[in-house]
Amino acid sequence: MRHRCRCKPLGAGYIERLSTLGSRSHMCMFDLLSFVPSLTDATRSVRDEIYDFNERFISDSHARLVAGGEKLDASNLGLSNKDRLDLTEIMAVSEASLGAKRIAELFQPSFFKTNFWFMWCTTFAFQPWHSAVELKRYLHRFIQELPRIHTLGGVRRTPYNQYDSIVRPLVAWLTEQGVVFSTAAKVTDLDFRYGPRGKHVERIRYLEGGLAAALEIGPDDFVFVTNGSMTGASSFGSMTTPARLETDKGGAWALWETLAAKNEDFGRPAAFDGHIDEAKWLSFTVTLTDPTFFNLMEVFTGNEAGTGGLVTLTDSSWLMSVVLAHQPHFIGQPDDVQVCWGYGLLVDQEGDFVKKKMSDCTGEELLVELLGHLRLRAHKEQILKSANCIPCMMPLITSQFMPRVAGDRPPVRPVGTTNFAFIGQYCEIPDDVVFTVEYSVRAAQTAVYSLLGLKKAVSPLYKGQYDPAVLIKAAKAFVR
Repeated sequence: MRHRCRCKPLGAGYIERLSTLGSRSHMCMFDLLSFVPSLTDATRSVRDEIYDFNERFISDSHARLVAGGEKLDASNLGLSNKDRLDLTEIMAVSEASLGAKRIAELFQPSFFKTNFWFMWCTTFAFQPWHSAVELKRYLHRFIQELPRIHTLGGVRRTPYNQYDSIVRPLVAWLTEQGVVFSTAAKVTDLDFRYGPRGKHVERIRYLEGGLAAALEIGPDDFVFVTNGSMTGASSFGSMTTPARLETDKGGAWALWETLAAKNEDFGRPAAFDGHIDEAKWLSFTVTLTDPTFFNLMEVFTGNEAGTGGLVTLTDSSWLMSVVLAHQPHFIGQPDDVQVCWGYGLLVDQEGDFVKKKMSDCTGEELLVELLGHLRLRAHKEQILKSANCIPCMMPLITSQFMPRVAGDRPPVRPVGTTNFAFIGQYCEIPDDVVFTVEYSVRAAQTAVYSLLGLKKAVSPLYKGQYDPAVLIKAAKAFVR
């Protein structure tokens, strides 16, 4: 249920930083997409296109966990009574009582070797050192998925990658409405006027073509700021070069740091961008012109591409996962090309077949490690000669999960702002979970409805933890 896929061809291969899983409980996202026309059929909405796709290609993973080249019984969550009590407690206590605690502080070490944790942490990209508050929110938000976490039967996928299926239709529709997109400018600061009415943005300062410029804000203008970016400082490698760990976090972080230095109501970015070693991981996109790998994986998993889920290698030192999407995965992708995606959470560990850190590996070495764990080494040469595996290092990809306290994330609309709001993953929305498209849309809805004074309610937040039927099913799943 991750998001932020930015996809494009790179050389002879495609790139996809992230792969996303959606849910019908994502009300904000689907409400938005209900009036955005599909790129492939303008008579239908993107929402209807996604719903129809998922009626035809139903998610039902048969190989969620693998070890020693063999499928594990992922329906057995492997939780002890102590684990169940700890999970129940974290769901029951208040966020204030958890404060800045890390997940590892609340569970015994054996919990992090259970089937439940392997599936949970790779589905949502959690680490033991991440925020206990965020885990609590995710347990509430996705409690309805617990009974089927081993099959991922509740996920909703897009027909193509999320850039082609969601972002491009949105851009096309907004352009038709008269929206002008400028990607050549870098915003560096906002000038505020403070007065009886509160904080009011007077101008935007930016760089364009290396030159400083300013945009005056009119009386009917509004300013929406994405503070921070989980994909900031991303870098790509190739089949022969690893992806470098970059240190320039990018303009969204620089802008937030500048604004936060001006006013304590604007949050504390260092709580998130100051922990690269705990926030980074590496993904890889594999473009193939030979069907061997897909054929072998479909036989092994028992899933046609696009109907399974993440295949997580529980005995991988990198905690590696791979998923085969429905093909074609990109609009315009040739018929004889297939694309799959994977990632690893523990990028500073030495591999089991390639004796190097994952972060130091080329695309070819990542594939060799993957094929080793899947026991497909006999097909290595045939697969490698048709493959282009592109690594992607993301230093801040789970920075939004870092332990936090009240005030680290600013409100969507800070106190006293008259024409200004924050949007994105690093503003505070009570109860919702950050690493989703849903959170981005909810932040934007909240900001727009508030600043414009619209008599509209933000799309409701699904709260399955208050549904007795959902709770009973979740309780039964916990004891499997």
